[in-house]
Amino acid sequence: MSLTEPIYPDDLLYHVEHQVWARVGDDGCATVGITSLGIRLAGEIYMCRPKGVGSAIEQGRSIAVVELAKSIVSVKSPVSGQVVAVNPELAQTPERVHLDPYGAGWLARVRLTDLAADRAALVQGDAVASAMQAHARLFRQD
Repeated sequence: MSLTEPIYPDDLLYHVEHQVWARVGDDGCATVGITSLGIRLAGEIYMCRPKGVGSAIEQGRSIAVVELAKSIVSVKSPVSGQVVAVNPELAQTPERVHLDPYGAGWLARVRLTDLAADRAALVQGDAVASAMQAHARLFRQD
């Protein structure tokens, strides 16, 4: 994957404002991560610490904290629910977020509480590319 040309897998729901994604499973849970554009905008991530298992998460509120070169940033969740798992690999290898943002670089799994309500702020399918391009223009990344 090239971070110079962000990609957006079709099977994900995206919260464009916060540059995060959710992959909803058949088990009532969603895997959550940072988009390739979000990584490009943030720069290199030196530390990634998701909220702990059992934490209640609201859409648009913090699900993780990442340390960048000159700042610490809260990663906002695309969905509401309860954290049921965190990516154990990120403690030792936070670069996984850069190398495979839609696979091995996932942050947490969340048991969904109200996906129907969360969907109002999420984008999927054909609308994703144009929404991401508009967001990138805000940061002069197009």
